Amino acid sequence: MLTTDHASWGHTASTGLGFTHEEIVDAHFAACAPHYRAALDEVGLRPGLHVLDAGCGSGAFLPWLCDLVGPDGRISAIDLAEENAALAAERLGHHRESGTFEVRQGDVGDLPYEDDSFDAVWCANTTQYLDDAELARALAEFRRVVRPGGLVAVKDLDASLISAGPGDPFQFTDFFRRAANTPGYARQLLRTRRLHRALEEAGLVSVRQRTTLIEHHAPLEPAALDFYTQACASIARQASDADVPGDWAPFLDPDGADHPLRRPHGYISEGNTLAVGTVPALP
Repeated sequence: MLTTDHASWGHTASTGLGFTHEEIVDAHFAACAPHYRAALDEVGLRPGLHVLDAGCGSGAFLPWLCDLVGPDGRISAIDLAEENAALAAERLGHHRESGTFEVRQGDVGDLPYEDDSFDAVWCANTTQYLDDAELARALAEFRRVVRPGGLVAVKDLDASLISAGPGDPFQFTDFFRRAANTPGYARQLLRTRRLHRALEEAGLVSVRQRTTLIEHHAPLEPAALDFYTQACASIARQASDADVPGDWAPFLDPDGADHPLRRPHGYISEGNTLAVGTVPALP
């Protein structure tokens, strides 16, 4: 649901959803790449499978998915933003021969595929943009398009584990808790560790879930510094406008020399949750 708060987060794609533009999505991927790869490897994808990347963004995960399914596997991808789908198709074209992949523009809540079309669905950093009803609809669609015995894997950010310093370690947590009092993006970012329940309610079985803490310590790698200074600035602007208590001024300028993440004891963390379920076998 495109709630009114999305514009305040910035970095919108053509969908109007905040934090969906490829410049910020790809920056986040680069900052967390080792952790993202570990989550993907944990799913259990094998050579020869046909996998759908649902909500593929600009396609950052696609080369890894190609590696996992091998030359005998197939890759399909879909994203709501037309420009992201085009970027994903271009990226896949560098890794797959024509006819072994397909990219479409479309909605994860209304997938344009037949029943039992895939061996697995991979959905990364997408459910955060869906309200509860949309999440349930998307998971029902994932179950529908995956064959019995196939996998549905959902990975997303857990904002309850965001902490930045030096400074008050709960400053960002307090912002998210306050922002989550009304429906919108912040509330959905705090819902992630309940994904296992959502998968079970969608009728998936053998559901497993693991949440890991992603930490970055000074001196931050350039990719991490690039993403997190931008993300912190977005949150700091909203917090300042809403009079959320805390020392937000140092976070407002991503390029500021005195930015907390550039200090000798700079630190930032977030959570990374992976939930995986199996489509039940036919009776």
